[in-house]
Amino acid sequence: MMSASTDPFHLTAQAIFEKVRFGPLVDALAAMHCDSPADLRDLLLEQSGAQGQDYCLIRAAWQRGQALGVKIASVFPANRSSGLPAIHAAYVLFDGVTGVPMRSIDGTALTYLKTAADSALGSRLLARPDCRRLLMVGAGAMVPYLIEAHCTVHPTLERIRIWNRSPGRRDALIKTLRTEHQVDPADDLAEAVAWADIICCATMTTEPLINGAWLGEGVHLDLVGAFRADMREADDEALRRGRLFVDSRDTTIGEIGELVIPINAGVISREDVIADLYELCAGYPARTSPTEITIFKNGGGGHLDLMTARYIQERCTSR
Repeated sequence: MMSASTDPFHLTAQAIFEKVRFGPLVDALAAMHCDSPADLRDLLLEQSGAQGQDYCLIRAAWQRGQALGVKIASVFPANRSSGLPAIHAAYVLFDGVTGVPMRSIDGTALTYLKTAADSALGSRLLARPDCRRLLMVGAGAMVPYLIEAHCTVHPTLERIRIWNRSPGRRDALIKTLRTEHQVDPADDLAEAVAWADIICCATMTTEPLINGAWLGEGVHLDLVGAFRADMREADDEALRRGRLFVDSRDTTIGEIGELVIPINAGVISREDVIADLYELCAGYPARTSPTEITIFKNGGGGHLDLMTARYIQERCTSR
């Protein structure tokens, strides 16, 4: 049997990262959001472990005549205590006309690229064009990709700060990032939130970390971490103060605690979500003032996995 590194059917993480760059990937996602989005179908199945913390997610999407794909992802938060990423995944891409399997793709690499490019597309559309200060909340395996993606679409970013509940994990990450960026630790979350032009939050918290009273005028808040109905990263006041956007209405509004909890409590309504990426990429007005607060919920549905897989397939098979 061929190893993963020599199997022509399988794309390894190394092969993917050698070919894929965030700038062209973000452009591709923007274009694909305008490519017959009504034909894209998204399916999510999930199962929790005995303690309710470990998760298996199955995300599938099908764009008729183009492609279909399935991702199986495991989310085991306790892995972080042993130095392992919390998320691992595998992905299979099928031909959208014949249904023939075309490619096996390293699902973890795909997830990192998809998630970061999703957030970067959101910040490109919604954040102020003159942003200079990025606050990263969290220090997980996804963080370097989120930082790189935001910096790619905002070349004006000059300083980055990282806050994390565990200073040791934060400081180890900062040491690896300082070869590419000006990165400093943040010890006071409230002060760091007020300092930032862009805040990217990627944690496993179920209790809000971002207090809306801390948000300064003109800030863009990118919420990445919450993926279950009991998870959220920003409090009610943040959602009241900000103009709300999502990557897809179908995979966020009724699915993720970031929106489900405040909607059920009457804090906001479904109508308070102004637009998703399909609408924004089609020209819906995004930021309307340099002083308004914009909030983007990155839900990361299977449709984005499929879009990213199609781009990876194209880049890694082209000469």
